[in-house]
Amino acid sequence: MQETASEAITKLIYTYAERIDGGDFAGVADVFAHATLTFEGYDDAVRGKEAIAALYARTTRRYEDGTPRTKHVITNIQVEVDDAAGTAVARSYFTVFQATSVFPLQPIVAGRYHDRFILRDGRWRFVERRFRTELVGDVSHHLLGGPAVLAAPDAP
Repeated sequence: MQETASEAITKLIYTYAERIDGGDFAGVADVFAHATLTFEGYDDAVRGKEAIAALYARTTRRYEDGTPRTKHVITNIQVEVDDAAGTAVARSYFTVFQATSVFPLQPIVAGRYHDRFILRDGRWRFVERRFRTELVGDVSHHLLGGPAVLAAPDAP
């Protein structure tokens, strides 16, 4: 049975979570190879595989097992497909959990993804991901550069 556009897009969204949690920053860059990444509250956009892989390597701590010791849980996925145009948009929530040998399991950040996709050569691809961080906990064991990297723009 062939998967629907919505199923293929949802799988692509989940692939990002698997790769980031696995510490596979080159794999994350592959997922976003045709996309522009933007972060609400920041003017800079990131595009291109090399720039995206470098962004994750520069901002995300990896531990001795090569992973950031996180689990990105993505929920409330809503996909809207325009079959005639070969485009789609999706909205979802994310919550990132983390645990290390010195940091007990806990949620460290939550927010929303706003994504745009295009169908090319029979495959759905990200063309844009907008990150909106809404809740920030203790990200000191996750981020290189401290919590300012993820600070919600209107957080007190």
